[in-house]
Amino acid sequence: MKPTHQLPTPPPENQARSDALAQKIRQALKRHGSLSFAHFMQMALYTPGLGYYSSGLPKIGAQGDFITAPEISPIFSRCLARQAAQVLTSLEHPNVIEFGAGKGTMAKDILLELDALQQPVEHYFIVELSADLRARQEDTLKTLPDALFEKVVWLDQLPKKPMEGVIIANEVLDAMPVEKLRLEADQSLRGYVTYNESKQRFEWEYHPVTDPTLQKAANGILSQIGHPPSQGYETEINLNIQPWLQSISDFLTHGALLLVDYGYTRREYYQPARRMGTLRCHYQHRAHSDPFFYPGLQDITAHVDFTAVAESAFDAGFKVAGFTTQAHFLMGSGLLEMSGDPEMDITESLKIAQQIKTLTLPDEMGESFKVIALTKGCDLSLMGFKLRDLRHQL
Repeated sequence: MKPTHQLPTPPPENQARSDALAQKIRQALKRHGSLSFAHFMQMALYTPGLGYYSSGLPKIGAQGDFITAPEISPIFSRCLARQAAQVLTSLEHPNVIEFGAGKGTMAKDILLELDALQQPVEHYFIVELSADLRARQEDTLKTLPDALFEKVVWLDQLPKKPMEGVIIANEVLDAMPVEKLRLEADQSLRGYVTYNESKQRFEWEYHPVTDPTLQKAANGILSQIGHPPSQGYETEINLNIQPWLQSISDFLTHGALLLVDYGYTRREYYQPARRMGTLRCHYQHRAHSDPFFYPGLQDITAHVDFTAVAESAFDAGFKVAGFTTQAHFLMGSGLLEMSGDPEMDITESLKIAQQIKTLTLPDEMGESFKVIALTKGCDLSLMGFKLRDLRHQL
């Protein structure tokens, strides 16, 4: 990972935007006395108009900070569509709900694939809070045939009425604010954010854990790693997963939730060797570990604890119907059928081969990204998990 002094300096107008957000965070610091890291991360990513995901700055692609699987190849979305179709065909009222729709690329490709499969959908809902992203999604989706575009409905909150459907969330969990923990031999500490006036920058500050939920989590991690190293053991806890899954369970009567993200099972996540945690920042396609670098201009993420996802899902009334690597999920959902076309010219064929390598090779996205399926009122053997199901590792 790059040290921040080697990262590109943003243009003056972007620096001014970051300064405006930093001022808002400093005001919150004065108002509350201190900010947990989760509170800071929430403001850095989601403050209206200024937070990373709420601003009009490019995020995905060459002009942005990172690339996502739907932007690498439509094959990714087509495989998701095939898995979705297997569930949708069993529902009386087939709907799709997408979280974190980005530029709308995945929504477009899923709708086209469902249409090609002759799988009807009543609506394709996109849950989107950002007006800027919604406008970009609309531009992308307007290229669809009218009959498909008319199915798209934007929501700025979760559905109020009971609904059947397939819910898709690609790289949503990793962008949820996390608590930062530092475990030492004689105490558990919670990460807070303070502002250093002399250095004119935000800094870490640690205080003993007083929250019972965090203390319980810290005790669980200690039982996993044993005695903390002398330097301390830093890690993250996502307390948003359980309420988010519960809020989905509250409206979903029948269907499935497909979550795609990078992460580990709990045993892998909290290894003694992973003593610096998984917090990562992405800025102009460079990864680093300083969440205080130009707030609002960079993505801040943490890996997902899929064991915590499975436990929270069970508590919310879901069944864990499958868990596997992205590579095995895509192959189980028809990847290989889409990769070869004898009519295709050599240039296009090589391009698709490279896309498939990026999506499936272990040193690319194939193993670091996982797919977990949660079902409710829907008892199917899901195709995406038939090659390799890793539920026993959760």
